[in-house]
Amino acid sequence: MALKIIGAGFGRTGTDSMREALTILGFGACHHMLEVFGNPVQTAQWRAVAAGGVPDWKAMFDGYQSAVDWPSAFYWRELMAFYPDAHVLLTDRSAESWWESFAKTLLLGLAKSTDPQSLGIALIANQVFGGNPTDRSHAIACYNANVAAVKASVPPERLIVHTLGDGWPNLCARLGVKVPDQLYPSRNSADDFQTKVLSRLDPGAANQG
Repeated sequence: MALKIIGAGFGRTGTDSMREALTILGFGACHHMLEVFGNPVQTAQWRAVAAGGVPDWKAMFDGYQSAVDWPSAFYWRELMAFYPDAHVLLTDRSAESWWESFAKTLLLGLAKSTDPQSLGIALIANQVFGGNPTDRSHAIACYNANVAAVKASVPPERLIVHTLGDGWPNLCARLGVKVPDQLYPSRNSADDFQTKVLSRLDPGAANQG
């Protein structure tokens, strides 16, 4: 099974809602950071790649039709070349609203991590944000640079841009599927993240992935 959809948007751009949406549309299973947490095989594979190892994309995405969120979103260029028939899906929102959500959720989780080899530190903090995820201006610049790079690099026929709140119509039209008879999913709000994840997160849990 080859990936049909490669997510290129940062975490906190509606990726968990998109994961559910793609599953509803028949593009599951959808890979997401949640697939890595608590999975020793996934954790080892992704940590090795984040450390500069040679990825075995075919093995790492065995059984998946789509992927969104980090860690895979950081490698959208490589995945785009490896899966030349896949759409590239950019989940997007205003940079300011992204920062507000990121600061209330993932940034707090990163602060709890004590393992420099964890994906939170080795990949997200150090590579996505150049070792400076807490600087608002810098983080927003990284966010904007990624959006610009995706839009400039992905051929229009392969690129799908989904802005937070867009719902089903454009997504379904671009994927060539019918609009489902149900509301577009709404998952993992900042409040949900704080209640369900951060409230239970200790340093050991923060180091998973």
